[in-house]
Amino acid sequence: MTTSLRIAFAGTPEFALPALDALAAAGHAIAGVWTQPDRPAGRGRKLAASAVKRRALGLHLPVHQPDSLKSSEAQTKIKLAAPQVMVVVAYGLLLPQAVLAIPEFGCINIHASLLPRWRGAAPMQRALLAGDAETGVSIMRMQAGLDTGPVYAARTTPINAQDTAGTLHDRLAQLGAQLLLEVLAQLPVLEPVPQDDARATYAAKLTRAEARLEWTRPAVELARAVRAFNPWPMAWTLHQGEPLRILKADALGTAATQPAGTVLAANRDGIDVATGTGVLRITELQPAGGRGMRAADFNRARALAGLHFD
Repeated sequence: MTTSLRIAFAGTPEFALPALDALAAAGHAIAGVWTQPDRPAGRGRKLAASAVKRRALGLHLPVHQPDSLKSSEAQTKIKLAAPQVMVVVAYGLLLPQAVLAIPEFGCINIHASLLPRWRGAAPMQRALLAGDAETGVSIMRMQAGLDTGPVYAARTTPINAQDTAGTLHDRLAQLGAQLLLEVLAQLPVLEPVPQDDARATYAAKLTRAEARLEWTRPAVELARAVRAFNPWPMAWTLHQGEPLRILKADALGTAATQPAGTVLAANRDGIDVATGTGVLRITELQPAGGRGMRAADFNRARALAGLHFD
């Protein structure tokens, strides 16, 4: 059993932090951390370091931020780090074949789905939108294709009725970090299993446009959309021409009696809206320029019943 490996780590957002922390705590030799360049952020659009960069500096690890890994200069820096394996977690930059071939044990990736289901950029959100009963993480040996490499190990977790993309993000980040350590402990002798390409599904990147609620859809689908798009880009609709974010909502087991988008009732329980099939009860929302609030509080100063959401 290998107790310590020399590792190059590549990651950018908060999802990658538990894995980086786990590697450091387990005593692996982290030869360097690769993360995306600082990007403009916030209202002032000032350059901000990625979550991984901030954590790596706190751990006193060398940080590299190339715009691309396609250049010989960028690839030479990885070679000089002499990693036995490169761990990649939501890095966001393409790893060319020349980079995949550098480490002795290749490059391995933590992917937030049960591959081959939901290859691509938004696996957690697509699992929620599809109404999947479970999801999980896969530890994969990377190939040139999009999430097509063979899988070392996978671990499942149920998707419960209250899960959002945010809660799944946090749970799967921790689950992936734990599974990563188990895989690394056996890496020299572990053989990954090829994926069944015939069972693959694609998790396309999210857009703000698709987060607009289409009231002609069934209430159960709209409730899943509200959960899938929380915390980003947030489900929304139009109220009197202004965007209204929907933070929490539930599908009711009652039939709609008015055209889709009509507010059927608005009281202390929430705002009930007719859909293509059934009723969606909004319980938390955020008006344009305002803060998140209970739907009952939003309704208190307005007469919403009978109005139409677009």
